[in-house]
Amino acid sequence: METIKRENHIVDVSGQVLGRISTQIAVLLRGKHKPTFAPYKDIGDFVTIKNIEKLKFTGKKFKNKIYYRHTGYLGGLKKASLEDIHEKDPSEVLRRAVYGMLTKNKLRDMQIKRLKFEKIN
Repeated sequence: METIKRENHIVDVSGQVLGRISTQIAVLLRGKHKPTFAPYKDIGDFVTIKNIEKLKFTGKKFKNKIYYRHTGYLGGLKKASLEDIHEKDPSEVLRRAVYGMLTKNKLRDMQIKRLKFEKIN
């Protein structure tokens, strides 16, 4: 059995657009850039994000984009705007975008754990 060699990638997102940088991070987390990639293998790398507070949003998304979730109870639909989530924790916006781009199977939770954020001073 071959051992998986995981590399560390440091990504500076200052001035980068949310969707464009999210796709690049998702590729690194899945390991699609490696020649030994297979959809059922978890061979992705570690990714560390720098300057998350300088992430760029295009159009009117910052004010108008809304994230929905449901509590499971009747009438339990909750919504939060991108602006509110970014104000509380800027890293949560990027984490949600990358999480949605990973495959919807058992590997997704293992892959998203390799996404780290540098602390904001």
